[in-house]
Amino acid sequence: MSLVGLALGTVVKARARELGFDRVAIGSAEPPEHGDALEAWLDAGYAGTMSYLDRGRADRLDPARLLPGARSVVAVAMSYNPGSSTESQDDWRPVSRYARGRDYHDVIRPRLVELGEFIGSASGARVASRAAVDSSAVLERDLAARAGLGWVGKNTNLLTPSLGSYFFIGIVLTTAVLPFDQREPDRCGTCSACLDACPTRAFVAPYVLDARRCISYLTIEHRGDIAGDLAEQIGEWVFGCDVCQEVCPWNRKAEPGHEPALEPSGVFGELETLLGLDPVEFRARFRGSALTRTKRAGLLRNAAIVLANRGERRAVGALNRALGDEDAVVRRAAAWALAKLGDNGEASS
Repeated sequence: MSLVGLALGTVVKARARELGFDRVAIGSAEPPEHGDALEAWLDAGYAGTMSYLDRGRADRLDPARLLPGARSVVAVAMSYNPGSSTESQDDWRPVSRYARGRDYHDVIRPRLVELGEFIGSASGARVASRAAVDSSAVLERDLAARAGLGWVGKNTNLLTPSLGSYFFIGIVLTTAVLPFDQREPDRCGTCSACLDACPTRAFVAPYVLDARRCISYLTIEHRGDIAGDLAEQIGEWVFGCDVCQEVCPWNRKAEPGHEPALEPSGVFGELETLLGLDPVEFRARFRGSALTRTKRAGLLRNAAIVLANRGERRAVGALNRALGDEDAVVRRAAAWALAKLGDNGEASS
């Protein structure tokens, strides 16, 4: 690597930190090392109804399909760990940490685009770049691990010694030739805390997740009804799940995040109130938040299930009103919740 290349890598990393990223690493843009594992995972049906993963299979197996001539990957991490100052906000407990602030796509993507533009201007050559924040067909985690951003833990999350796993991954594919960093060794050792703690036993094996049993998948990605046995195992999670991260030893020492936009904002509110939101109110209340991902029907379905799992008898009135909801999924979830609470409400078809 020429001195010019080494210097370019240094200034690119410095610019990434100036843009608010907590960690940055650079690696190769060659096809991901675990492409075969992805194909086996998809073929086993572990993606559930996330058909978009299969549709973008070919692109995920070769970054050059998204950016012809891609040579390097700049992988960045932005922490969303609220730290001890906001841990007492019990109001947000049913929501995964990553979704308590602004939608991370809106926070991270513009900065990745700016970083890509910087690479082009700093290189002094004709350089193309493309940004990705889990909405493009890129295996961000695999590319980031190879670049040295962290290692893939047994719970399939990327881990770093300083940030644990409470961070978002951003990727900039670029045709620029940059110096590569050394990859991080797997530091999970014999620990199996994440596998043992999963409420739904979603891990088929270390490093292999059956999304169809994952609470995050069920409460966010899955559309339609949630089977009764899994609904009970969801516990009190209304959106996402942090269990396998909360028990991870590396997260006990994770540094708090520094991005204000990702800190918990406002008040999540009572679940009974959620059941009364019409489509317009839902969009207004959660605009700019990742919580819109599950759609109104999904969030209200989840709220009904959690109210029943909590044994919230005071919610019977709200659940009975939800029996008349415009969405059949919400109606059926309310009927399930009332039955679990021992109420005699009757569901609408």
